[in-house]
Amino acid sequence: MLKFNSPRSILIAVAALLAVGLIFMALSGYLTPISRLLLDPLVTAQGWLSTRYLAIQDFVTAPADLARLRQRNAELEAENARLQAQVIELQQQLAEDRVLSALLDYVRANPQNQYVTASVIGRDTSPFLQYVIINRGSDHGLRRGMPVVTQQGLVGRVAAVAPAAARVQLLTDAATRVNVRLQQSGADAVLLGQVTGELSLDMIPQSSAVQVGELVLTSGLGGDYPENLLIGQVSGVRRLEAALFQTASVQPVVDFKQLRIVLVIVNFRPVDITPLLPTPSVP
Repeated sequence: MLKFNSPRSILIAVAALLAVGLIFMALSGYLTPISRLLLDPLVTAQGWLSTRYLAIQDFVTAPADLARLRQRNAELEAENARLQAQVIELQQQLAEDRVLSALLDYVRANPQNQYVTASVIGRDTSPFLQYVIINRGSDHGLRRGMPVVTQQGLVGRVAAVAPAAARVQLLTDAATRVNVRLQQSGADAVLLGQVTGELSLDMIPQSSAVQVGELVLTSGLGGDYPENLLIGQVSGVRRLEAALFQTASVQPVVDFKQLRIVLVIVNFRPVDITPLLPTPSVP
């Protein structure tokens, strides 16, 4: 039996009463200000220590993380460059396939001719010459004077030939002279290249009612080109009453700056009619 007259018993009883009192006061909220006063410094200190610990941890681990990020960034940049190169290659292949498909359609629509396909591998650097270099030559059956076309129309003709390459004189070259026919009016004319890269018509009879928009085709006269190859459209007409002939400007159907693949008509051989032309008499 517990005796309360002993000091130990009294201490136990007092401790129990204090514990019960503290629990009651805590549940009642009387100890909240005291707990805040005691715990707030501890929480603040813990937060300060945690912040410093994280800062030290970031300082220690940052070089490794930065190196990994740089490596990953380099890998992503390399992958992006590779994908961009693939996209460009696919776009070029798609554009080439479209051109080849259009050329195939042209060949099917003009079965009377035989063709050799060639790629443009060089261009003129002189402002006074208009020509391109193609990757087919005498080894592939090309000869000087053969017409060169695209699916759009006439490009020019072969001016010089090597075994594996050839130079093509463009219609826009200043030395170009092509006998043509205007489809609607039926008028004959001469197509001239210009130093500026433009095309013009000369020797149009004054009696011909030439209209803007008329199609310009090769006439076959002179033996330099086969007939009915499309060149362009009349974009302007100049008629002077005192002049012997009309003149006109021509918008070509071929974009000469975008030539990539061309067709050479190899079954056409130009005819040299120079010996048949009358020579002027010498007084």
